[in-house]
Parts: sequence; structure tokens; C-alpha cells
Amino acid sequence: MLTILGFAMIATFLVLIMLKKMSPIAALVLVPALFCVFVGKGAKLGDYVIDGVTSLAPTAAMLMFAIVYFGVMIDVGLFDPVVRGILRFCKADPLRIVVGTAVLAAIVSLDGDGSTTFMITVSAMYPLYKRLKMSLVVMTGVAAMANGVMNTLPWGGPTARAATALKVDASDIFVPMIPALAVGLLFVLALACVLGRRERRRLGVLTLDEVLVEETETVLVGAGSGTRRGTGGPAAGLPDEPGEEGFQGLDPDRPTLRPRLYWFNALLTLVLLTAMIMEWLPIPVLFLLGAALALTVNYPHMQDQRARVAAHAENVLNVSGMVFAAAVFTGVLQGTGMVDHMAGWLVGNIPDGLGPHMALVTGVLSIPLTYFMSNDGFYFGILPVLAEAGQAHGVSTLEIARASIVGQPLHMSSPLVPAVYVLVGMARVEFGDHTRFVVKWAALTSLVVLGAALLFGTV
Repeated sequence: MLTILGFAMIATFLVLIMLKKMSPIAALVLVPALFCVFVGKGAKLGDYVIDGVTSLAPTAAMLMFAIVYFGVMIDVGLFDPVVRGILRFCKADPLRIVVGTAVLAAIVSLDGDGSTTFMITVSAMYPLYKRLKMSLVVMTGVAAMANGVMNTLPWGGPTARAATALKVDASDIFVPMIPALAVGLLFVLALACVLGRRERRRLGVLTLDEVLVEETETVLVGAGSGTRRGTGGPAAGLPDEPGEEGFQGLDPDRPTLRPRLYWFNALLTLVLLTAMIMEWLPIPVLFLLGAALALTVNYPHMQDQRARVAAHAENVLNVSGMVFAAAVFTGVLQGTGMVDHMAGWLVGNIPDGLGPHMALVTGVLSIPLTYFMSNDGFYFGILPVLAEAGQAHGVSTLEIARASIVGQPLHMSSPLVPAVYVLVGMARVEFGDHTRFVVKWAALTSLVVLGAALLFGTV
């Protein structure tokens, strides 16, 4: 019964948000609360929610201060040269812009943090998509898939979890998978070309001069007077509604710029990213310190600091609220035991004849399982069972571990991944629209990685 209710809860949530019958926050809270009552454990709902919130509180804190930090970096103009460089490279060509989105997301993903990747990628690319009236779900979909492939880096999370759960070395999992992951990344770039070509046919190609001529009238995403819509806000005579076409590019004269502090901000960001990769301090602490330092140095006056915090308050509230709402969903899934029963049912229904092919089975299962549950739940709860079943049929633990990471391109768009809410929130894309667009392509990308791994003999 718990298995059926678990799948029914996930299906209900996905249907409601994809049909836009409920907002993601409402669905993440009300759907699991209702199913918790159906399970007969309504009296323990509070405990489940508190457990979920406790586990995700560090993530929420990290996102809150990361949004403030990168918001300030956008305000002061740190990413302006990046946007101008991409603009000149893309030449206002939708095909090049979509490919540029994939390349930028893949490069920034080297820091191992999805939220940071999405904030930087959206900050750089959003003005171009808005200026050319391109599909924003193409941007979010391509960025999520590129980040999903790169999320398999040893410091990205899944590989480290697989290594820990199965007591193997992370490099033994990742290094042999590099050719297959490279094929996956090339597939994302090829898909970006296809999607970009489709956008080009729909919109045509503008000249660079046509784009730059309006640049002085527009602003950069991520900075605003209480919103993400403009650094100057109404006081600067700029549009303050998301539907107005004035919000399309860069304002080189916005009052929040700090050109004299450009290299300080660049160095601070580099040190922050290095500290994250080297794990000098917990990520939430790093962003808390970084945000405080960035605000203090760039805006020494108290009223200016308050204005910058207020400018990004909407982003912070939307994303942190979504994370805590997701905590209700994960708390009920895990607390009621539904996730365990679902996983047990799936593993128990693997035919005996597939025993010698457990690596392939693991790869296929990783695609839906890492979408419907957290990485912790899959790698620490399901993977050891699959590995044990594989060993019984002569399949090595390393093969199982390598196969387990192929589902990450789809996992990065899971409603249980806090970073995806940063992506859709900053891009002003409905989560349901993003899900409808990306699921089929991300699942196909995962299958391509799995097929390449089988072809190269690493799985």
C-alpha cells in the first residue's frame, strides 16, 4: 500500500504543477500532507516536516546568502564583460546563444555547485534571451542538462556518494566514465544546436548593432528595486513589470556599478569558489561571509546595503520558501517509509534473468529513481542493494557504481533538487513548463551516457 501511495503522491504532485493547477510551493506542502493522512500517520506529520526542514536548512541558508552575494556581484557589474563577450560571440544568433548557454553552464559547473552554476548562467544569458524574445525554457533546459552531466565530477556529489556507499575510490568511478560523460556533454551541445536552430528559424538573426542600439535603455537580470527586473527600478525611469520589453539587456550607467572595485570583486569571487572546491569551510558559511564582505566593501553606507538586500529579497524569499516546502515533501516520503517501499518494490521486481546485467539495470533505474528521490536516498538506500544483487551474479561493484551516476542529467531537474528552483526562479519560468520541456531531453541524455558507457566497456 505504501508503494502505491508513494507513486500516487509523486504523480499527483507532477500532474498538478505541470497542468498549473497549483503553485509548486503549495503542491510541495499540501500534497504530501494529504497523503500523510491517507497513510494513517497524520499525527506524525509535524515530526516528518521538522526532520525534513532540519536536513535542508543548511541548503536553504546557502541559497539565501548565495543569491544575495551573486545579486550584489551583478549589481556592481562583475559579469557585464561576460555578457558583452558572449553577446559578441553569439552575434545575436539564437543558435549560438543556445550553444553558448550550454558551454557556459558546463564551464561554471566545474565548481561543483548547481545553484552557483545556475545563478551565473542565468545572470549572463537572460538578457540575451529576453532581448531576442527567445524561449526561456530552452535556456533553463539546456543549462540543467549541461550541469547534470558535469554534476558527476568527484566533488559534485553523486560520485562521492556512490564511492562512500560502496566503499570504493571516487577516482575509480569517475575516470573510466570520462569518455561516456564526454559523449553526454557532446550530445547536450548537439541538442543545443538543434534547439538553437529551431529558435533561429522562428526568430531569425539580428545584427550585433541592432542588439547594442537598445543596450543603454536596459538592465541586467538579478538586480532590482525589490525585484529582479532592474537595477534602477522606477526611480531610474526603468520598467518594473516582467512583461515589459524594456528589460532586455545591460545598462552601462546603472547607479549600482562599482568599476573601481571590479578586481576586488573578481578576486573575492575567485577565492570564494576556490574555498568551495577545497572545502575550507561549509558552503553556507562561505556565502554568508562572502555576502557580508561584498555588501560592506561595495556599499559602505547602511542605506545602500539595505537597498541591495531589499532588491534581492524577492529572489531569496521565493527560493528559500521553495526549499522549505520541498522539505515537507521529502520529509513525508522518507518518514512514512514510502520511499523505502517504492525502492524495495522496484528492486524486488527485477527478473532473475537480468542478474548478469545488473550494471545496465542500475543505469536504467538511476534515471527515474534519482528524479523521484534525493541523491542521498538513492545512493545510500538503493545502490547498496543493487550492488549486492550484482555481486551475486558476478558484476563488480565498480561497474554498478559507474552505472549509478548516469541519471544525473535528469536528476538536476527533479522537484527535490533545490538548485532547480534557483534556475526557474531567476529565469522567470514556471516549474511545470520547465518540467514538460526538459524531462524527455534529459532522460535521453542519460540514456546516451549509459549507451556510451556500455560501448566503451566501463559499465
